[in-house]
Amino acid sequence: MTTAPPELDRAPMVGDPPSGHGVRVRVRYGRPARWAVRIASLVTAVLLWQLLTTRQVSLWIRFGNLPSATAVASAFWHQLHTGQYYRDLAASVLRIVLGFCIAGILGVAAGVAVARSRVAEDLLKPVLEVVRPIPAIALVPVAILAFPSDEQGMVAITGAAAFFPIFVSTRHAVRALPTTAEEAVRTLGAGRWTVLRRVVLPGALPGISGGLSVGIGVAWICVVSAEMISGQYGVGYRTWQAYTVIDYPGVVVGMLTIGLLGGITSGAVELAGRRVTRWLPREDGAHR
Repeated sequence: MTTAPPELDRAPMVGDPPSGHGVRVRVRYGRPARWAVRIASLVTAVLLWQLLTTRQVSLWIRFGNLPSATAVASAFWHQLHTGQYYRDLAASVLRIVLGFCIAGILGVAAGVAVARSRVAEDLLKPVLEVVRPIPAIALVPVAILAFPSDEQGMVAITGAAAFFPIFVSTRHAVRALPTTAEEAVRTLGAGRWTVLRRVVLPGALPGISGGLSVGIGVAWICVVSAEMISGQYGVGYRTWQAYTVIDYPGVVVGMLTIGLLGGITSGAVELAGRRVTRWLPREDGAHR
């Protein structure tokens, strides 16, 4: 009588390589290899862009009408050596920081209040639900009329754009909290503010962090649009100005600048969110 091999004689354990049909194989590789893959992906995209534009390929997109990667790189290099480029960066980043901070404070406060208080829900939710579907860029004419300067109006538009993702995420995160922890703390004599500070806000931090990450991306979309319409400086204004003078490499430079700034700020918000939620359990192999 033959015996099965030892590895087939036991139940599968966590960390064992998958076997059988229909099982997804998870490839693991180190951080240097991951960075190599990411860099190779970017290089491949740029080379493909250069090839399609120089060969003037016309499939569904007419690549021959677009500037090549080398032309955009030359324009980017030129702008990096001008002071105006950095003044535009500073203006856009300042508007984002101010609008996002205002939206973060008001969005978290309103989300917690609506989720925890029926009175606040009855007072705030009807108004917010009516205003929420309105695109923030549609508020530009109102902001021009309501605020004494275009700068204040663009900050307000940026804040309005980022407010609703933060508000909705906070409201859902607070309502999704289990009541057992709150009841346990109350039995120990904790008051309403102690429960809010020690139980509700820490428990809702993952959801709040997700709302902040979405909010910063939406804020960039709207601040650039507002700069194109009513700004006198900023990345969005400079991109639109390049379009009006038929400087298409300059348009792409503005687009890439917006993408880089958006990626950096979103990454900073996500990193801060991971820092403040370090106490949460992590899955094995999760990104660190």
